[in-house]
Amino acid sequence: MKRLWLHLKLKNVCFISFTLALIICCFIIIILRVNEGGGGQEAGLSERLRLTVKYGINCTAIYEMEPGEVSKTLAIRKQKTYVGATDQTIVNATSDCDWFVVTQGYDGIQGTEFEREFPLAYSLVVHQDAALVERLLRAIYMPHNIYCIHYDLKSSADFISAIKGLAHCIPNVFIASKLERVQYAGISRLRADLNCLSDLLDSEVKWKYVINLCGQDFPLRTNAELVSDLKELKGRNMVESKWPGGKKQRWSVHHILKNNNSEYYDTPVSTSEEKSPPPRNIEMFVGSAYFTLSREFVVFVHWSFLARDFLAWSEDTYSPDEHFWATLVRVPGVPGEVPRSDPEISELISKTRLVKWSYLEEDLYPPCTGVHVRAVCIYGAAELRWLLNYGHWFANKVDPKVDPVLIECLEEKLAEKRLKVQSQV
Repeated sequence: MKRLWLHLKLKNVCFISFTLALIICCFIIIILRVNEGGGGQEAGLSERLRLTVKYGINCTAIYEMEPGEVSKTLAIRKQKTYVGATDQTIVNATSDCDWFVVTQGYDGIQGTEFEREFPLAYSLVVHQDAALVERLLRAIYMPHNIYCIHYDLKSSADFISAIKGLAHCIPNVFIASKLERVQYAGISRLRADLNCLSDLLDSEVKWKYVINLCGQDFPLRTNAELVSDLKELKGRNMVESKWPGGKKQRWSVHHILKNNNSEYYDTPVSTSEEKSPPPRNIEMFVGSAYFTLSREFVVFVHWSFLARDFLAWSEDTYSPDEHFWATLVRVPGVPGEVPRSDPEISELISKTRLVKWSYLEEDLYPPCTGVHVRAVCIYGAAELRWLLNYGHWFANKVDPKVDPVLIECLEEKLAEKRLKVQSQV
């Protein structure tokens, strides 16, 4: 009996010791993952306290332009204490895809049957601030849509690793198969989108429309609202297209992209050498680099010899992305053609992006409440109501380093709309 008692006691001691050892090991693993950032648990991503919560800011009150609430956002901006998540934070977060997808809420995103029957595609051309890119992705994400990301080959190693991590973790998000070293106002910016468009055509998702965005764009409509608007287009494209005016110099002379050492200039440099006219008697129009295009139009651009000739002719022009799409949508017979005789399609008519230019403020829209960079407004929180009510689909530009509250309130208002739709299904 004594021997049996000792044997049972020894078994209990072993069991308790094993259990304690297991608990200690698990605790050590958790500590290591937090310290190393493994699994994305580095401070600054999922555990970052939203400023609207920290400072008790009511986004509805900001939308209603209540002075007291708006003044809170101005006080936060004045403090300049906002520190966003770093590219390395995103690298760490995406090292554990299961953790990342759950904590960032991607696993809970689902569309209605109305949305699933009308899948969309996106081309994102980005070069910095992976955390902001991730917020943009999350705001436009639907698991039945498809997303191509083109990162600039000049981007930092951390940024590139972060973008690769996002593409690895998030379903239906991928990196463009061909990447460019993007030169401001050079042909490479246009090619970045064309590379994504080619990949998107090859994807299994039979998307209806494609929209291109940059890292400082943010949606003003839910996916359901966007689908509803796009269905109303009935195959037409949403692209700015205006008469050239004073921009003819951009393609009337030859531009040089590199110096004698084959190093790229910051922007294309004009010469006195005149260029030949556009091929195939193409009539030139100007607009924006940003578009909403039907699948049929993209197929035309991909396979058309006219489009290829026009692209080749545009190689040595200045900012070809701002005349390529604006011109091709006016070519007779293209899918969703805009007749050349039709009035100009300005940025106020084209709903793709809402941009506020400093020289048009007061005349066409209220003053910028954020800051200006290259004459473009980076929006402030006081513009929340104007942005959501103007009727456009995406805002450009947003930057949490300028006004972190605006993006949080846009996220909150879009989430409210999505919940309302889901409750009605």
